Amino acid sequence: MTAYPHLLQPLDLGFTALRNRVVMGSMHTGLEDRGSNADRLAAFYAERARGGVGLIVTGGYSPNLSGSLYPGASVLVSRWQVGQHRTVTDAVHAEDAKIALQLLHAGRYSYHPLSVSASAGKSPITPFRARALTGRGVRATVTAYARSAGLAREAGYDGVEIMGSEGYLINQFLAPRTNRRTDAWGGSPEKRRQLAVEIVRAAREEVGPDFIIIYRLSMLDLVPDGQTWAEIVALAREVEAAGATIISTGIGWHEARVPTIVTSVPRGAFTQVTGQLRPEVTIPVVASNRISMPELAEDVLARGHADLVSMARPFLADADWVRKAAEERADEINTCIACNQACLDHTFARKTASCLVNPRAGHETLLVLAPTRAAKSVAVVGAGPAGLAAAVSAAERGHRVELFEAAQDIGGQFAIAMRIPGKEDFAETIRYYRRRLELEGVKVHLGRRAAVEDLVDFDEVVVATGVEPRIPDIPGVDHPSVLTYAQVVLEGAAVGERVAVLGAGGIGVDVSEFLTHSGGSPMGVEEWMAEWGVGSPDGTRGGLVPAEPAPSPREVHLLQRKTSRIGKGLGKTTGWVHRAALKAKGVHQHPGVNYERIDDAGLHVSFGQERANPTVIEVDTIVLCTGQESVNTLGVELAARGRSVHVIGGADVAAELDAKRAIRQGTELAASL
Repeated sequence: MTAYPHLLQPLDLGFTALRNRVVMGSMHTGLEDRGSNADRLAAFYAERARGGVGLIVTGGYSPNLSGSLYPGASVLVSRWQVGQHRTVTDAVHAEDAKIALQLLHAGRYSYHPLSVSASAGKSPITPFRARALTGRGVRATVTAYARSAGLAREAGYDGVEIMGSEGYLINQFLAPRTNRRTDAWGGSPEKRRQLAVEIVRAAREEVGPDFIIIYRLSMLDLVPDGQTWAEIVALAREVEAAGATIISTGIGWHEARVPTIVTSVPRGAFTQVTGQLRPEVTIPVVASNRISMPELAEDVLARGHADLVSMARPFLADADWVRKAAEERADEINTCIACNQACLDHTFARKTASCLVNPRAGHETLLVLAPTRAAKSVAVVGAGPAGLAAAVSAAERGHRVELFEAAQDIGGQFAIAMRIPGKEDFAETIRYYRRRLELEGVKVHLGRRAAVEDLVDFDEVVVATGVEPRIPDIPGVDHPSVLTYAQVVLEGAAVGERVAVLGAGGIGVDVSEFLTHSGGSPMGVEEWMAEWGVGSPDGTRGGLVPAEPAPSPREVHLLQRKTSRIGKGLGKTTGWVHRAALKAKGVHQHPGVNYERIDDAGLHVSFGQERANPTVIEVDTIVLCTGQESVNTLGVELAARGRSVHVIGGADVAAELDAKRAIRQGTELAASL
């Protein structure tokens, strides 16, 4: 018996079988782009295969050069590449898992001047104008897909996934938004979907009957002039008839103004869309997007919404996700918090994708937590992300670790983040570390502020004492109306109906979102759909309806001294979501502000170097999000006594709170002890 009978049930595909219903979805790691990284890529996938996943889908490989994501990006176009791929497929098969190569033609999303699309035009996310494929070019593209599928089989893959979603080339042919053709490849729904069907048919003819072909189907485009539900259903049926083995769910184009995978999207928000398509076909369908824990994955399958579940980033966070579920150790899963900071943000910056909560992801051969040959006594002071990472990683290696935390609980800045609406998943990281501390035998001292005398007998001391809010030099900053962000979010200090938030970095934006929500339980799926204007798939073309955001319970002013656009420094793939949310809640945004003084009348400000247009913003409460200062007196004192001390996290650098850097520092330090 198991807690997850549907999730762990094998799936018979006729010519082959998957050992469970868990698919590791496609992620572009950046390692695909260089053959010299084959060993690293093999280690990355092998670790997930060893962790129990049934089917792995690789990052995208273009079937030709014009479809590559950017110059030098991954392609599969020649037999000489097969040997490099064999390194990957052999490593996965040695761990008894299956692996499929994703074929992805970027179309007008290509970041180079050779980009092509169904019709001429430029996407909102690239600077290059794509030219329209000729009829001959379309047929050549079909041939290229088939040739790449054949090469994938020769390279040892168990299948391919044909990417027909997310606004890439095939999706561009399917939607009136981007297909304005009047030839055999456009002008009607039947002609617009012909490219997708022909690619599947040609690939099947090339690879034969005993090879997995997954078609990634855009079930909800979330852009104006997207597909209708009737068109999506018709495509699914024709793709099945053309030879697809499995249909996988795709949600939203990259240019859509509706978030689909960030942490504020409710878990499993789109599984009902997959469930609506499932009765329309006879082949297995895969649900995806914001499925991060076994309980939800099991529920999706048990309710009949899908035959398999696809998770991508959760396997960055924890390679052993499936094994832990199978052994009923779900409380030990390092849960993906959907922050995008080290995965998608890295990908768009052409860095190797990794994971904020698991910095070993993508670096399995470089960041190794090998058992130590000489156990040391290690004191870690501070139980925020940096200290927690250092403590559990050092203990995992065999060191004797004690953790000191002045507060009554662990978490540090994550204890604040988890209280922000849409960031509730940050609590999962605290839960994970709490369990790891227990399993690794770390001795934890809560509510105890460590002094130098407590630490002198340890071989190594790690100072991870974090930060404290910086109090700016503003006349009247000690006024009773002034609070720090920690007092508001963590301590629950009372806030008035009119609020000024000083500082528009990540914390200021988070606090503004905190203040513009009514509190209580996390937003449910239906409420979230209304907030962002997502309708029923069969209601409107593209699935969009007018957004109806709930009104803010407060009038909020967000101010910054910088003259740049507010939120400019936020993550590339998440910043736009936060900016849109602030706009929807009516937050007043004030860049280029000088803070003159604070008094009973409110916040006095002026603008620019000339300190022009002095005015008073009448507010009841002023919340300081004006930066942080490192807390590191302990490290200085220990160093003065000649002790071996390591300063990490916010105690090291407090310019911007950076959990990615903090957790990486803690892990790397533990690996070096």
